[in-house]
Amino acid sequence: MRRALTIAVLAVLCLGGGTVTYTKVMARLGHGEAPPMAAAAAQADAIEVLKSVREMRLLREGRVLRSYRIALGGAPAGPKRQEGDERTPEGLYRIDWRNPNSVAHLSLHISYPDVEDRARAGAAGVAPGGSIMIHGLPNGWGFLGALHRRLDWTDGCIGVTNAEMREIWALVPDGTPIRIAP
Repeated sequence: MRRALTIAVLAVLCLGGGTVTYTKVMARLGHGEAPPMAAAAAQADAIEVLKSVREMRLLREGRVLRSYRIALGGAPAGPKRQEGDERTPEGLYRIDWRNPNSVAHLSLHISYPDVEDRARAGAAGVAPGGSIMIHGLPNGWGFLGALHRRLDWTDGCIGVTNAEMREIWALVPDGTPIRIAP
């Protein structure tokens, strides 16, 4: 009995270690090539995120171009207040840069923290956090597809499938405003 338990514990440790190693290797090597941007007339001019229903919408002239089911930070209720709180910010921001070599499949950076976020965090004596992105699944884990939506797993980002991220990448230019609502 004791030997079987020892073998089981070793197997779990090896599997866990292998998973961590795989994730770290794929974070560096597993990113794909970014798709080209869509024609300007087909691109979104705004993004709307509704945290309560886990939905992100790409808009053009007030009409919905595309809609996606999303995963959020591990503690999604309420706005982001500080680094490490695993909350997705709430408010009006912009997509201010993109990373084709992200540890997740492509990523678009959200301009959090803004001046008000920094001031609020400073008054509370905490760091506001940052690196809030819209991104696909961690590199090497794309096979999970839509299963990732079963739980809020990001550190405060907005998670979508890799196929969705490729579409979002092509449709959302830098400078696009993003409104994140509770």
